[in-house]
Amino acid sequence: MNTGKSEIISNENFSTDYFKIQFNAPHITITAQPGQFVHVQITTLYDKILRRPFSIFDVNDNGILTLIYKVVGKGTKILSTLSSGTFCDILGPLGTPYSLPGIDEYPVIVAGGYGAAATYILAKRSERKGVLLLGARSTKDLILIEEYKQLGFDVKVTTEDGSYGLKGLITSLLESYFDTNDNGKIKLYGCGPNPMMLAMVRMATKYNQKLQLSFDHEMCCGIGACYACVIKVKDSETDNPWKYARTCKDGPVFNSDEIFI
Repeated sequence: MNTGKSEIISNENFSTDYFKIQFNAPHITITAQPGQFVHVQITTLYDKILRRPFSIFDVNDNGILTLIYKVVGKGTKILSTLSSGTFCDILGPLGTPYSLPGIDEYPVIVAGGYGAAATYILAKRSERKGVLLLGARSTKDLILIEEYKQLGFDVKVTTEDGSYGLKGLITSLLESYFDTNDNGKIKLYGCGPNPMMLAMVRMATKYNQKLQLSFDHEMCCGIGACYACVIKVKDSETDNPWKYARTCKDGPVFNSDEIFI
């Protein structure tokens, strides 16, 4: 974990309400792993002192850190107006990452909305290419389809309103995939809204599968000190059935069999 001032190289509208921002941040890129995130202090946001967490979308050997974010409030609205040459203080990389699939494992990545941004490095670094199951409310919330295809991944899409791909929830597509999979040994990953992640935990139990899931939770400190971002996990050390785990420190990536539901 490092912190430092990082210069914005570009900050452009990517798709509808989504933006792609690039920083010169070698102190982040040198150790960044799939599924980790950074905590950004947004310049000029003086009345909101807390940093904002953003999943790491991509990094390269030249020290370029790329994030994809959606404008959802005051903080991200101001972030979207910052121009190249502006500096932001960035803390990271933070959190527990995904583990890469083995060469004999077929990766199945399930992403809801811009959860696809958090799993991109995972797909990029996977030796064997697999499938992305991408779900969204509608077409305007779908991102990165072509980027995953360029990596060699098959992409299957559902939208809740039926405006693109199959109509329905992405978890239903995952369930049908379990029934028809002919790719041998698979390794399952997920990233999306918490209700979606919990649904995947139940599905993993039903099919006797294990998944690595990234939980999206509001955060304050980002380093595990404040306990504002906790979820319930199984407690194997005491007589209690569950305990709290910090998504910023113990996660955001958890194994499905750790989650208490």
